Amino acid sequence: MSYVLDTNIITAILKGNNDVKTKAEDAILQGEKIFINAISYYEIKRGLLAADATAQLKKFELLCNEFGLVLPDTQHIFDTAAEIYKSLQQKGELIGDADILIASIVSFLGFTLVSNDSHFNRIQGLIIENWLN
Repeated sequence: MSYVLDTNIITAILKGNNDVKTKAEDAILQGEKIFINAISYYEIKRGLLAADATAQLKKFELLCNEFGLVLPDTQHIFDTAAEIYKSLQQKGELIGDADILIASIVSFLGFTLVSNDSHFNRIQGLIIENWLN
């Protein structure tokens, strides 16, 4: 199994949340792969730069080097995102475009999304774990 971390999980790691760190370490010890998605990378990086959080930026860069990035690099990912948008809109349950793109990346790759955001539960077929619970 491979995991993709959502922004709130990366933030928890950067803030030193031991529960999340332990779960990530356990996954790695079991041979699982963990990735940071490109959308969350942008969200975290812009926030740290805006706050001039130099120490956190270094920690974040180390984390990215350890886990690696997954990118929305195929047309199918964007097609999937558009279908997710359509489905959520029809149900009157829209979420932000960034989260729709994150879900489409995870869905396309067949990975598990690690997030503390319950709105991802609206997306049919998305596999989600919450390492903050």
